[in-house]
Amino acid sequence: MYKIQFLNGGLANQAFQYIFARYYELSHPGGVMYMDDSYFALNTVHNGYELEKVFGIKPHMLSEVFDREMWQYILEERKNGKSIPQILLDNGNKIVMISDVKNSYAEFNPFEGEVFYTEKRGFTPKILDFPGNAYYHGYWICKEWFDTYKDNFLREFTFPELQDDVNKRRMNEILEKNSLAIHIRRGDYVALDWALPIQHYKERLDMWTQDMGMATDWDLYVFSDDIDWCKSNSEEMGFNVFRRVCYVEGNVGGKNYIDMQLMSQCKGVIASNSAFSYLAALLNTRKIGYIGPQDRDV
Repeated sequence: MYKIQFLNGGLANQAFQYIFARYYELSHPGGVMYMDDSYFALNTVHNGYELEKVFGIKPHMLSEVFDREMWQYILEERKNGKSIPQILLDNGNKIVMISDVKNSYAEFNPFEGEVFYTEKRGFTPKILDFPGNAYYHGYWICKEWFDTYKDNFLREFTFPELQDDVNKRRMNEILEKNSLAIHIRRGDYVALDWALPIQHYKERLDMWTQDMGMATDWDLYVFSDDIDWCKSNSEEMGFNVFRRVCYVEGNVGGKNYIDMQLMSQCKGVIASNSAFSYLAALLNTRKIGYIGPQDRDV
């Protein structure tokens, strides 16, 4: 019996997909959920596959199930537009798909078989008890998957030791002072019309000061894929009222995870509508406050 989870996206999406698969394994002793690594075998997006590089995590990969010749055949079929579940179905293996992204699964995994839909970002462990072969297409960004086995995940998601002096200094400052992280996701979100407006961040910074006291008691750490935009709009967002503002720059070229690492140690986190800062908040055991999008809590 195959239980397979699609693997794609950036580091945070990979992490939440892994958390979902690992939840299955921890809640079903002896069970294995394979990560469909065919996407990264054929595509390079963001920084590629990062779970092992960043966290040292080694999931059960679908490529390990097949011998080299069969895996190459599967990849050729994938190049021709077929998905893993469709390939399995075409070769006589009955399988269903379970999606938490409605019909948009077809963009990556077109499938002519039976598809079941589950609530987006919902905690629905019963879907893991499907009696036959099942292919899970989703991101499963819901804290309950994480919280149920939180101690396990906090052990597994361990960042590498910082090596460069700049980030070592930033980390020391974050640990020693009242540090508030704000994450502002732009980049591809702008073209997709997903980027949050200036007022959104202004309101959340106001909420923080109302709940936690004087802004002048806090250092603000700004994390973003568009720091120039943040600087240009800093006054409108209310950055200037904080004791100190640090724009975190330079963690690029495969080192983006360091931004997440630094955020995960701040006393407060204001998250964007991005899995990146949400995961940082979940991994943060030092936080005394969190403000995120309305549909996500930690």
